[in-house]
Amino acid sequence: MTVAQRERAALVATFRETAPDERTLCEGWDARDLAAHLVVRERRLDAAPGILIPAFADYTERVQKQVSASTNWDALVDQVADGPPLYSPFKLLDPIANVAEMFVHHEDVRRARPGWEPRPLDEQTAGALRRPVGMMARLTLRRAPAKVVLRTPQGETVATVGRGQRLTVTGDPGELLLFVAGRDEARVEFDGPADLVERVKASRGGL
Repeated sequence: MTVAQRERAALVATFRETAPDERTLCEGWDARDLAAHLVVRERRLDAAPGILIPAFADYTERVQKQVSASTNWDALVDQVADGPPLYSPFKLLDPIANVAEMFVHHEDVRRARPGWEPRPLDEQTAGALRRPVGMMARLTLRRAPAKVVLRTPQGETVATVGRGQRLTVTGDPGELLLFVAGRDEARVEFDGPADLVERVKASRGGL
């Protein structure tokens, strides 16, 4: 089983113990909305482009609302569990393209609840989550008003993005991934002025 498959299974297990109207870290989305997003992303090739391309976003939103409203919760979660169908490009790309997607959205459900703690991750999972940090940071921090250095607690620099005053963000790979994905619930530490931290946070694009 790949890391992406394990993260999908963990997300599905959490979905199955979650009420569909339970809030998530995705602003304005409950658990049902989040599950519908994943289904549309993998199964509706006509609507998936709007997830990333603003010009198509309205259509994607309409399709997502339709899928959410017309599918009961258990069936929606079953579709997430089944993964991408044969016709989906994500079928072949799943081991690479879905590691970050499944991890971040699983934490979107978990960390919306009180009393959460980070999950312990094995080395394989941590390594797989480290790889997309740099690519995602270049997308989400491209407007950052600082030179943002993303670093592990062991002192390894994972990525450096932007120019200007330096801000160092330190955390485990999964936490760095959540930070660059726009989640303030990421367990990271900052080395830089407090006002710069807030401006960098505000500048992030989200996943």
